[in-house]
Parts: sequence; C-alpha cells; structure tokens
Amino acid sequence: MSCTFPQYSDTPIRPVPPVESTRAKHGARTLADLTTFGVGGPIGELVEATSEEEMKAAVARADAEGTPLLVVGGGSNILGSDAGFPGIVLRDLRTGIRVEREADCEGAIIWADAGLPWDQLVVHTIAHEWAGLEALSGIPGSVGAAPVQNIGAYGQEIAETIYRVRVYDREAGYVREIPAADMKFGYRTSLLKRTIGDRGPSPRYIVLSVGFQFRISNLSNPIAYGQLAGALGAKVGDRVPSVDVRAAVLEIRASKGMVLDDADRDTYSAGSFFTNPVIPVAEVDSLPAGAPRYPVYDGALYTLQSGAPVRKDVVKTSAAWLIDHAGFTRGYNMPGPAAVSTKHALALTNRGGATGAQVRALAREIQAGVREKFGITLQPEPVVLGGLGA
Repeated sequence: MSCTFPQYSDTPIRPVPPVESTRAKHGARTLADLTTFGVGGPIGELVEATSEEEMKAAVARADAEGTPLLVVGGGSNILGSDAGFPGIVLRDLRTGIRVEREADCEGAIIWADAGLPWDQLVVHTIAHEWAGLEALSGIPGSVGAAPVQNIGAYGQEIAETIYRVRVYDREAGYVREIPAADMKFGYRTSLLKRTIGDRGPSPRYIVLSVGFQFRISNLSNPIAYGQLAGALGAKVGDRVPSVDVRAAVLEIRASKGMVLDDADRDTYSAGSFFTNPVIPVAEVDSLPAGAPRYPVYDGALYTLQSGAPVRKDVVKTSAAWLIDHAGFTRGYNMPGPAAVSTKHALALTNRGGATGAQVRALAREIQAGVREKFGITLQPEPVVLGGLGA
C-alpha cells in the first residue's frame, strides 16, 4: 500500500538520548525539592504511586477526607508557595508505553503512562519512526501534564497527536476516557485545565495515561516555525528527518535556557512564565507597529497542522516582546535572587536562594509594567500556588 505523504528518508537513525526532564526527588519534603523552580515550603504528605490503583486510591482518599491535593509530574509548571502545601502531594512513578495498533499508512496508536518523563516519550517515538512529537523535544515535565496545558513549541502542539486521555474523574468517582474531540484544546488550555481551581490546584480530571496516534515515518511533520526551518536549512512546510528536528530544537531551546541543566541557573524556572496574549482585532491597532501579530486558528487546534481556518476576531501577540519592550530585558533584576532569565525575557528564574514571594513580586512587577505601557494584562502559564498575590 502506498501512502499519500512522504514516509522515509535515507538518513540513518542516530541515537537520540533524552534530556533530564525533572529535578523532582524521591522522598521529597518540600515543594522546592519537587519543582524546577526550586522554591516552596514543606509538604504535608508525599504519595509516590507505582500503579493506577494507587493513583486512584490516593485521589479518592484526599477527596473523601477533604484534604488538598496536588499532583506533580516533573514539577516544571509549578511555582511553589513559601508556606508549602499542607495536603497530599501525589507523584506518578509509572513510566510504561503500550502499543495498541501499528499498521503502515493507518499509523500507530500508543498509550503512555502519565508519570513517564515527556522527553523520554519523544525519544521513543523518534526511535520507532512515529512522527508528530519531534518539535516538542526537550520540554521538561511528564506525559500526564502535557494535555492539561496543551503543550506546544516550534509549530507543534500535543493536541495534534492526542487520541484519547484516560482520567480519573474526581467528581464522578470513576475512570473514563475522553476523546480528543471532547478535550476542548486551545492555545495552552484544555478541558482539564479549565477545571483547575474547582477542587484546588489539580484539575477535576486526573490524567492516568494518554493515547496518541502517529503517522509512521522517520520524516517530521511539516515544519511550521520559521526559526526552526532556518536552523535546519529548510523551508516552512518541508518535512525533514525527525532526528534532525530534535537536534535543532534542543539547540534552540538550550540557547534560550529552556533545557534543564543543573549548572545553568537560567533553567531554574518554569519555562515561559506568561502565555502569549490573544487579543481582539479591534485592539490590535493599540499595539506598536513592531509588535508581532500571529494568527489564531479556529476549531479544536490552534496550529498550522490543524488545517483550521484563521479566526477573524482575535490575534495573538508575543508576551516576550511586550515584556522586553516594557523595560524588563533579559537579566532584569540580576543578581536576583529572582530575575528575568539572561537568555529569554519570558522566563523568570531562581538565581539561587529565591523565595516564592520574591518570584511572585517580580511577576507582579512585570505584569504591572506591561499593563501600564500596553494595556495588556499578562496571564501566568504555570500553576501559581496561592496565586500572584502578595
């Protein structure tokens, strides 16, 4: 059977080791021990689950007792509170991958446990010639956190390859599978994220495993990001060997301090701290002429891969550009202990010994500065325990 898309190049598969995707420590006693920011006070009880039954039991116990619950993967999307977290902190230690189906042009359907470090999954898919995650290389965190945020980078979003998400529904008290069409994916959001706050800092739906559907190919999905295309010597829309996409993405991310490195304080962060604002078209003229303007796509997916039409009512702009042009340039507030990354204006960092309060104060200062200059209120991307209040 012949496929309607190019499947293979002659480029040999090279080793693609995963990057270290978590700083979370077994037997942790503080939020600082469990997060890439490295800030936060003591935790009440740490539960490290090694089975789905243990996951469900821990969540059910917390809800039955009225105990606050925080589910932590790689801890890369959490800003901890200095007061700590008095409830149950639940870590999923399961790291399995199961192939449900793999058949030529029909593609592959696989399931990955929520506790699997994200970059290990990316490496696995590239090695098995399953295309669709290569541009998401090097993102810290776990598989279970990825659909909550609809993680994305360099023209790809996880929503493009999600098949179903297996969750424990805390309200109903049972396990269910949510089809991709019902996940309400959008730019850095999902059905799951929209339920955060209803029952504390973790959503109503606790991810147990994620099902993906991939094309079978050692060529990437079409390159959809100009900087990445340039790094590859390719054009937007080209397909290139997935291993080459991974190498280029890791190089770009490392240059921005977005690949975890214990020796680099710029990586003691939650990555991009603010989401890119999506603003009404009627307000676009208030932006300076040089401010970036990106299309927002209609439908479930907000990417070039979706084939969805461009929305006419809103435009996305760059939070990093707004921050930089509001005077918060790279390295702002150095030497810290909380400061803007020296490599990327969108990352707030712990230079060593920062408290949660100091990071929050910096975030509020940036919010206020951008709002005063551009009339736009930036929204935090990570889960901020206790909020951005003083």
